[in-house]
Amino acid sequence: MSVARFKDLCVDVSAVGPMTEFWGTVLGLTPPADAAADGPVPLRGDSPAQTVWINKVPEPRTVKQRVHLDVHTSAIADLETLGAIEQSPISDAQSWAVMEDPEGGEFCGFPRDSVPAYRLMEVVVDSADPEAQARWWHGLLGGDFNAGEGKPYSWLENVPGLPFDYFVFIEVPEPKTVKNRIHWDVDADTLDAVLAAGATLLRPQDDEIGWSICADPEGNEFCVFLPRPEDV
Repeated sequence: MSVARFKDLCVDVSAVGPMTEFWGTVLGLTPPADAAADGPVPLRGDSPAQTVWINKVPEPRTVKQRVHLDVHTSAIADLETLGAIEQSPISDAQSWAVMEDPEGGEFCGFPRDSVPAYRLMEVVVDSADPEAQARWWHGLLGGDFNAGEGKPYSWLENVPGLPFDYFVFIEVPEPKTVKNRIHWDVDADTLDAVLAAGATLLRPQDDEIGWSICADPEGNEFCVFLPRPEDV
């Protein structure tokens, strides 16, 4: 039995309006009609897990993002029309293009003949030890663990409740230096179980926030939501 369950994704931005429009269109998600100008804005799909929050933060993007999204697209040119910039084009060596969103955040576009309504394919996390990271998150979320077998990545698939195909951990040489601009939230029955699995508590739930902020073994932030009293 898994310790936690995937809840949703969160993207930190400097300008809420333009980034809400960009990511809503790229991912095939819709903001509420009464979305606040300064956020947070939930982009929603057909299921609760297909939710991506656009959150305004004061700090700008300064380094390569340690977490990025891989998306299905009908054409790379469509992403460029929305304001993305091609950083590394499709080639014989890679079947995807590395892109930058309007604020410089990296993501990858995978052209498809048929594009699903919800276009998030996978979440990719830079890691010092991708196999250890994948095994840790497998222990927390369940699903199927896959080792890279000599390749510099490991991944999870068939994770219960995960609204995208793959959770990928890929080896990089550089260490984590700043707060991630993309993170995910999980639901859990108890915070103690998450901490016992090896998470670090960065900030407990208090009068200002209704969740606890934790970090995985390599310092990637994620938020833990516990059952509300009325749900118990």
